[in-house]
Amino acid sequence: MHKILIVALVLLRLGAAAQAIPGKLPTPVIDWKAPATLPTYLLQQVHQQYAPRRAELDKSLTSAAGTQAYRDSARARFRRVLGPLPTRTPLRARVMGTVAQAGFRIEKISYESTPHHHVTANLYLPEGKGRRPAALLFCGHENTSKATPSYQQTARLFARNGFVVLVIDPISQGERMQLTDAAGQPLTRGGTTEHTLLNAEAALLGRSLPAEELWDNVRGLDYLLTRPEVDAARVGCLGNSGGATQTAYFMGYDDRVQVAALCSYVASGERNLTLTGPADGCVQLPGAGAAGLDVADWPIMFAPKPLLLLTGRYDFVDQTDMEATFADTRRAYAALGQPDKAAIFTYDDGHGISAPKRAAAVAWFRQWLGVGGALVLEEPTPLSLPEATLRCTTTGQVSTSFKDEESLAATHLAAARSLTQHRPAYSPEALAAVLLRQLNITSKSGVTTTTAVRDTLRLPNGQVWQGILLRQQGEPPLAARLLLPTGPTPPTRLVLWLPGQGLAATLRDSAARLAAYQRQGAAVLLADLRGLGETTDPAAFNDPKYYNQEYRTALLALHSGRPLLAQRVTDVQVLLGFIGNDNRLWQLPLLLRADGPAALVALHAAVLSPRVTKKPYTLVADAPQPPGTAPVFVPQIEQVQVSGGPPSFTYFLENPAAKDAYSSVLPGVLLHYDVADLRRALGSRLLP
Repeated sequence: MHKILIVALVLLRLGAAAQAIPGKLPTPVIDWKAPATLPTYLLQQVHQQYAPRRAELDKSLTSAAGTQAYRDSARARFRRVLGPLPTRTPLRARVMGTVAQAGFRIEKISYESTPHHHVTANLYLPEGKGRRPAALLFCGHENTSKATPSYQQTARLFARNGFVVLVIDPISQGERMQLTDAAGQPLTRGGTTEHTLLNAEAALLGRSLPAEELWDNVRGLDYLLTRPEVDAARVGCLGNSGGATQTAYFMGYDDRVQVAALCSYVASGERNLTLTGPADGCVQLPGAGAAGLDVADWPIMFAPKPLLLLTGRYDFVDQTDMEATFADTRRAYAALGQPDKAAIFTYDDGHGISAPKRAAAVAWFRQWLGVGGALVLEEPTPLSLPEATLRCTTTGQVSTSFKDEESLAATHLAAARSLTQHRPAYSPEALAAVLLRQLNITSKSGVTTTTAVRDTLRLPNGQVWQGILLRQQGEPPLAARLLLPTGPTPPTRLVLWLPGQGLAATLRDSAARLAAYQRQGAAVLLADLRGLGETTDPAAFNDPKYYNQEYRTALLALHSGRPLLAQRVTDVQVLLGFIGNDNRLWQLPLLLRADGPAALVALHAAVLSPRVTKKPYTLVADAPQPPGTAPVFVPQIEQVQVSGGPPSFTYFLENPAAKDAYSSVLPGVLLHYDVADLRRALGSRLLP
């Protein structure tokens, strides 16, 4: 019995005081699979946002009036998310060459969607006289774009059936790579990476790549309608994969489209974000979730014009999601009295616009655009021309063929620099008010936190760190560790350290700095912001082609309208709430230290913290408190010390191939301020 008691006491001591092994990460504070914490939280937020949408949709689709109101609301919300679009400017269209084919010809076209920004396209023109129906064909993510065999074969089939077809090179594909060196060679790995990087840049300016791509297509239709061969009353559009996304956004925006087909349709919504996570930048619309826009909403925006969904039963685009999308779409069309104008064609294949799908698309367009006569079938041996034959430029890239070409990256940078010149000089108080609006934080008052002491960690150097789990209602928990000075002397100040590499790695790798703080009599609170340290999203869920280590969580946050940077500022509020409620800490002068991806968070949090006057804290008079409870104190950040992180938001526009931009993206931030404004507002509080 005596031996059993000894063993039990040893086990209790081990449980209460974990020992760190030199060279290894200390025991984590969170005792579950912590890397799942942030994506799980964000998906829960997505589900909560979409629940009212589902209830509203079900209610609306019971009547024609309700369906019309929902459709019009969805259109308005979509336009709001798109943001302002450019004004129409001269197209300066040119025919760069012609390729003769049996029964039609292909013209090689260029036009300027905005001044000096060239779009390349192929125009398929059937033989014969008179005005013809027309179709815009939007390409998926293949680098060959308009020259991809399946898109050529689709255009050829439509042309053989009497349609004028415009096949447009999307941004960052075909002849339109945007991030290139002086010789026109890509600076990144391909189109999906370019899309993603350009979308981050655009977001900082209050724009989006999908909107910029949409504008290219709007101007493509403008050009198409200048052609005497085209009947403006009979225009449709279709696309595959990323081209289906373009089609959905196009038909949801441009009323001139009369019929449409979506093949392997991709858009961001509740189910596909849950199953596969965010897609590349040409799909992702920041704030779409906050606006309540789901995959079925773009087809509903088009109701009751004729719409065909083309799906592959074994496509990686979830067939169940497509069937649910069609079911909601069909309900809308039925409520409007025209259920026959919505249809779905499913073939036993995978991703892409295969021969059966393009044949179904042609038949659909013929039916609804009034094309008579016999259906012309695809050529027995489908023909596709070499990519070089279809080129519109002499070099194969607009960046090297047009001396005045202005890439999107250059346009973004010029806009950012112009904003810098016209930005007001803020007082610290005025800038704090701007930050509250930009971060969508409603109050800078204290927050109530609950804490749980997880363990006591003893390091080989004698330091004893208390493990603490902090919780605020509605936010994910935060892991932290607290070091207090040894001996009877109370601490003289508090260092709140937000390490970009995580608290465990800092305990392992920064022992000398931590020991120096301890010798100086400082208490140290190390804390992992959400998505950093223990809650870092695993690399397996973040495709390296997106150039972002936390792409999944950053894009889920942007989709929901709460950017990751803003959420991490909320984490600092939680930490300050903990400090303000701890009798050992709340009156101490506070140094906020941060590095790496936490640096920008710290600058924002410090600007929101009032300047220190006589006391290192503020009594929050406006925070509602139950009767009989103690007052809430919010520690004031006396000093700030940051290292690493981006030197400015403009940095990402100056370095368009830079990685990890999305961790710092605040949509529209450059319309209001940049990092230099934060530093200026902090003044002497910001340490070198």
